[in-house]
Amino acid sequence: MRKYHALPVALLAALALTACEDGTGTQNEGAAASASVTPGASGTGDGPAAEPTKNTGNAQDPQQASKGTTNTNGTTGTTNGTTGDTTGTTGKGSGKAGKPAERTRVSCNGSNTTVTARPVPRPLNHMLLTVKNTGSKTCDLTYYPVLRFDEMQWAPQAIEDSKPQAVTTLAPGESGYAGVALSAADGSGEAGTTGHKLAVGFQGRTPNSSGGPSALPALPAKGVYYDSTLRVTYWLHDMDQALSY
Repeated sequence: MRKYHALPVALLAALALTACEDGTGTQNEGAAASASVTPGASGTGDGPAAEPTKNTGNAQDPQQASKGTTNTNGTTGTTNGTTGDTTGTTGKGSGKAGKPAERTRVSCNGSNTTVTARPVPRPLNHMLLTVKNTGSKTCDLTYYPVLRFDEMQWAPQAIEDSKPQAVTTLAPGESGYAGVALSAADGSGEAGTTGHKLAVGFQGRTPNSSGGPSALPALPAKGVYYDSTLRVTYWLHDMDQALSY
């Protein structure tokens, strides 16, 4: 087994004093106190020096050093240990302060979006609804738009094949889409009429519940023709997909 040479008592005392005064809460003096010499050994090295005993308060043990509980100098050790604990608490506080705030998701509606309604040449008898998130929070476009032309007393049905696998979510500045099949291309629809005003309603977290204020997008001056076959897609991320039904 490897033998350690005994350090002079004066040097050990100097190391202990330096550790107490460094202000970090490290207890190096514990090593000095526990390195004892066997009876009969002299400071000149005459006779074998005893091996250093295990020091549980040594600065190399971070848990004991931070607590400052094992120390030959009780008063100084307690002060340094307290300093170490205070520093740790300050560090925890800084971590909490730097934690990013959780984002809050809200429903998209007429108060935090802009909505446009534009008839398109292809496919025939179709109109595109575009919703842009103008708010500062991410919003959800749930289910499908609830359309009402003028004083219409019924709501068009959704095209179930267009239902997405997940809710269409818009980050600030992003847009979502819905396609509107206004009338039957073969003329099979009934009660055809021209609408001049349009209200776009938004659904909440459950079907047919209110998601907030409606939007009132402008229509062309000549109005928009629709009949009893009027249908609408679910809210989608992709414009081309919204016009594919």
